[in-house]
Amino acid sequence: MLYWLNELSDGGGAFNLFQYITFRSGGAFFTALIFGFVFGRPLIELLRRRQGQGQPIRSDGPESHLVTKTGTPTMGGVLILGALLVSTLLWARLDNPYVWMLLFVTGAFGAIGFADDYAKVTTNTHAGLSGRLRLALGFAIAGLAGAWAAWHHPAELSNQLAFPIFKSFLLDLGLLFIPFSMLVIVGAANAVNLTDGLDGLAIMPVMIAAGTLGVIAYTVGRVDFTEYLDVHYVPGTGEILIFCAALIGGGLGFLWYNAPPAAVFMGDTGSLALGGALGAIAVASKHELVLAIVGGLFVVEALSVIVQVLYFKRTGKRVFLMAPIHHHFEKRGWAEPQIVIRFWIISLILALIGLATLKLR
Repeated sequence: MLYWLNELSDGGGAFNLFQYITFRSGGAFFTALIFGFVFGRPLIELLRRRQGQGQPIRSDGPESHLVTKTGTPTMGGVLILGALLVSTLLWARLDNPYVWMLLFVTGAFGAIGFADDYAKVTTNTHAGLSGRLRLALGFAIAGLAGAWAAWHHPAELSNQLAFPIFKSFLLDLGLLFIPFSMLVIVGAANAVNLTDGLDGLAIMPVMIAAGTLGVIAYTVGRVDFTEYLDVHYVPGTGEILIFCAALIGGGLGFLWYNAPPAAVFMGDTGSLALGGALGAIAVASKHELVLAIVGGLFVVEALSVIVQVLYFKRTGKRVFLMAPIHHHFEKRGWAEPQIVIRFWIISLILALIGLATLKLR
């Protein structure tokens, strides 16, 4: 919205700054951060009053959680989504199709997560929305987003799958691009959801991945950078950096209250929305495969659950002491902050590897 101040002033004076994506990204970051600090405590108090017993804690989970996490309110993702929405609408160009695609995916997955969290806290059970309903709604949302991205991608890139490291190789998926996009977005949403099991565990890797994907989106949205790095040019994706900056600012504002011991959990409201957003960014910027590197921690968390379930059904035995894998390390005696910080370090390393694929061509 503020971008148009530059247009109304004919690009003169201080308003000239609003034409620069980097300046508006900084504005989005600080707006979202301040939003989190201002509204965080009132929101937590409201959630405490409304939820009473807070998020239901699984009796079959780590025993310590029944002591340390009982009574903690959930749905804190509302704080992140509020900061993200306000900041993006304020600082991004609202004539950019990718901005609206990301807002749609984030808001829609957030609504699914909110409904799931609401069902849990009102019944004080783990029986939220059925898994089939969540998946059906998620795939429908992701299908619309995939079609939207394919429609707005340049003709030479539409329905194509780009590969990291390879300079010019593209795989034409044709009509399969939309189902592929659906798997990327829904897979990312559920992988982040599975990772969100310890205080601060999910939000920092999400911010790291968002920052990395934001830089990639900004790079592929500039013709000069794409020519230098020999990557595919996707006009308009530079504005995604503003969305990512707002996500990081809102995430830091939330982390202030989610740091161990957490005063609030993001819940499915936040984890599904943020995971879906990461998947949508990757689809929009044509870096779907790089997401698997940048978000490698989420991939491992999801795979640990899949392996555990399949192996148990086949043999009646478990590969891990408990899945997702962060609970396995809890069972082995690792302290919660130890797991969280080490997983943050792994996320940062993977993000740097993913960022390096821009140059390794």
